[in-house]
Amino acid sequence: MSSMITADLVDLDLSAETKEAAARSLAARMVALGRVTDLDGFLADVAAREAQMPTGLDGGIGIPHCRSAHVTEPTLAFGRASQGIDFGAPDGPADLVFLIAAPAGADDAHLTILSSLARKLMDGAFTDALRAVDSPERVATLIAGEEQAEPAAGSTAESEPSAAEPAERAEDVERPSAPFRIVAVTSCPTGIAHTYMAAESLEKAGEAAGVELVVETQGSAGFTRLDPAAVAAADGVIFAHDVPVREKERFAGKPTVDVGVKAGINRPAELIAEVRDKAARGEITAAAKDTPVEQAGEPDEGYGTKLRKWLMSGVSYMVPFVAAGGLLIALGFAIGGYEINKAPSVAEHFGWGQADSWAALLFQIGGLAFSFLVPVLAGYISYGMADRPGLVPGFVGGAIALTINAGFLGGLVAGLIAGGTVLAVQRVRIPAPLRGIMPVVVIPLISSIVVGFLMFLVIGKPIASLQKALTDWLSGLSGANALILGVILGLMMCFDLGGPLNKVAYAFAVGGLATPNEGSLKVMAAVMAAGMVPPLAMALATTVRGKLFTRTERENGKAAWVLGASFITEGAIPFAAADPLRVIPSAMAGGAVTGALSMLFECTLRAPHGGVFVIPLIGNPLLYLVAIAAGTLVSASLVILLKSARKPAPEAMATVEAGAEDKVAVAA
Repeated sequence: MSSMITADLVDLDLSAETKEAAARSLAARMVALGRVTDLDGFLADVAAREAQMPTGLDGGIGIPHCRSAHVTEPTLAFGRASQGIDFGAPDGPADLVFLIAAPAGADDAHLTILSSLARKLMDGAFTDALRAVDSPERVATLIAGEEQAEPAAGSTAESEPSAAEPAERAEDVERPSAPFRIVAVTSCPTGIAHTYMAAESLEKAGEAAGVELVVETQGSAGFTRLDPAAVAAADGVIFAHDVPVREKERFAGKPTVDVGVKAGINRPAELIAEVRDKAARGEITAAAKDTPVEQAGEPDEGYGTKLRKWLMSGVSYMVPFVAAGGLLIALGFAIGGYEINKAPSVAEHFGWGQADSWAALLFQIGGLAFSFLVPVLAGYISYGMADRPGLVPGFVGGAIALTINAGFLGGLVAGLIAGGTVLAVQRVRIPAPLRGIMPVVVIPLISSIVVGFLMFLVIGKPIASLQKALTDWLSGLSGANALILGVILGLMMCFDLGGPLNKVAYAFAVGGLATPNEGSLKVMAAVMAAGMVPPLAMALATTVRGKLFTRTERENGKAAWVLGASFITEGAIPFAAADPLRVIPSAMAGGAVTGALSMLFECTLRAPHGGVFVIPLIGNPLLYLVAIAAGTLVSASLVILLKSARKPAPEAMATVEAGAEDKVAVAA
């Protein structure tokens, strides 16, 4: 690290009052040495990183850092502030400030600096020495590791901790051992956006906290299991999930923090601190494996929240069948026309050179994929409640729902009944000789009988009647009723941008594809169109009136074009998180307009996903694009109007702050 910091990069009298001013002062030293080529450009990158997550650490430490195209070589600057500067640490302002700069793409260098520094900061003698020495040269050699810090008399490095200090701080000082190790799992119902956003947030917080943190993302593309050695060596576990953690038993016996996926995105530093606190207290999870979702979420979650997670578990496993089946059916129609559903089985009649035969092949494969929707939904709702023993009765109940025409609603009920039945059977005390055959024979047998009896003879017919009424209502939607439903679905899709309400609307639309008719296809089209509006609107607004947005938001706006076009509503989350009172109402207004227009134009959609990439497979595609464009314009106009009423704008504020910093520098 000796080449990364020199005496010229040390300021022992840092007079800045804000973290922005501190970063500017230290960055100016980097510019003077030719290590940073553009001061303002580099500071914008530092601010963008700081906006993602505060970089303050307990113990009076701030470590602003970033990778930037304006950095020529990995560099570390240090400042000591007598008054303290707020970097967002829970215990107050920082008097030791480390500005870390790495060239763009230099991931290894960036991590090396950060992890090496973080390990040093765990040593009380090191931080005491930085506060005591009065020579920039000695500070540089201390940080570079060329000089060892000597414990000062009465310092925390050699004295017993006071009553106010946490026990873990004393342990860190007395034995500077390997970094605290954490393994984490993230997952969300669709496994597209939140799963990976939470993983990235946790990893960045781990870097900032100086812990070794590795994440297993259980997303839509499957998951790669963590190395068993990493799990065995872990000091703690973090679960940030809205669907069951797969193979959760691997982590038994470890201090564990179990929360929803949004907590992993919004407060990763708190989760890391919490798991470290549990480890310090010796608090571990029971070795016995509970059901996958019984322990999911916060400890005080009610069954309403757990019910939502059980249902979302089924939906998350069903979505790939819907996507593959729906796209195959839509392609079959696109190639062979709507009469292709009357084609004979391709197993008996197939012409290699005939387009209609290939269209029939695609259509029939898609139809078979669709036939699994309800059984998979029921099976994995039951799995979410009772783990693997719930799969058999869940699939059986789902198949019965199809047989009696109970459809999507029947699958929901069958899955809940199957999971509840298995949980009830598991609570019965069984003689020891029979326990070995319980999961293989007894539980599947008894639960399947119970589920079959209830679905065939008790509740199946009423559910089938309700499903038929819903299907008939959707088929007859027209005029004002269709517009009202479109408005409601649009509002739901844009209210929480991928959250529970958004998923309810999406699940409702996808469920209609299990028994497709003209009305259900209109609903699917309206839901996808409305879900595309928020990111597209934010992208348009940042393009038209960029001065109303921060630099980071303008960069996010570029990505939002692609996310919105791909029907990833979560692309608008960074904007909503920064300014919810202006962004969310604007998004809802545009979503309502798009949903209503899509229903009015009688647009239809057989594919559950795809965004603009499935436009050729949409009924009335030109009017569909008009509906999306109208909602996007409404949302973008509203957010621009609301932000224009706010004074001063972000860019103007940045200019004022920069001017104030310059005045402070001149006065100094």
